[in-house]
Amino acid sequence: MKSSDATILRLIALFKLLKAIALIAIGVGALKLLHRDVFITLEHWIVMAGLDPGNRWVERGIEKASKLSHAKVKGLGIASFIYAGLFLTEGIGLWLTKHWAEWFTIIITSSLVPVEIYELYRHPTASKFLVLIINIAVVVYLVYRIRTRAHESVSN
Repeated sequence: MKSSDATILRLIALFKLLKAIALIAIGVGALKLLHRDVFITLEHWIVMAGLDPGNRWVERGIEKASKLSHAKVKGLGIASFIYAGLFLTEGIGLWLTKHWAEWFTIIITSSLVPVEIYELYRHPTASKFLVLIINIAVVVYLVYRIRTRAHESVSN
């Protein structure tokens, strides 16, 4: 494997691992909200993060989160951990340059693209668009890499 290929795989792995870390943080945060006053807890976290709780977007986010039922908050936490597990598997496998991880990443990432497109359509943001573009690029690169490797093995 060329060093540039290994570098790209490692960058993809880091991207997947960062997503896993973010989802673990979301999962822990969601489960910490159970049996607490969501509004007060979120407002405290926002102030601690140095954000303005009076900002209209922050205020709307706090209000929406405050209206979630305990079951939805628990479900969000559990779903975050499940997705984090998938991203950890992808990230670690790619970091170790395992061929199965390339296939696994193609399958998982491409299966989530329709959801990302739907979310981007419903609530377009620059960050959602950027993540969608990165995920599509990851799939295209990994498919190209697998096809090139298969073509080289047939030629030899």
